[in-house]
Amino acid sequence: MATTVIGAGITIEGDLSTDDDVVVQGTLRGKLTARDGVVVEAGGSVEADIASGPAQIAGAVTGNITSTDRVDLQNGAKVVGNVKATRITIADGAQFKGSVDMDV
Repeated sequence: MATTVIGAGITIEGDLSTDDDVVVQGTLRGKLTARDGVVVEAGGSVEADIASGPAQIAGAVTGNITSTDRVDLQNGAKVVGNVKATRITIADGAQFKGSVDMDV
């Protein structure tokens, strides 16, 4: 299994679709679709809707997150948008503004 990395200092504008895991350390604006997992690291920023397997968010996401598995909002995460997943965890120190739908 390969991993697609959007490194720190890199900005991608447009839609990204992949069968691999995606790690965001930089900035993505558009739409992100990943069959496998998505990790938005601290310092990473996604201004897009995310559709993926499991998602771990430690950075900033402005957009809706739809996961076929779980979404983990880690300490320091800032999410503005709706989350749809079978499971969600929100760590102490995470910021979340939106609604949660666990009826997947």
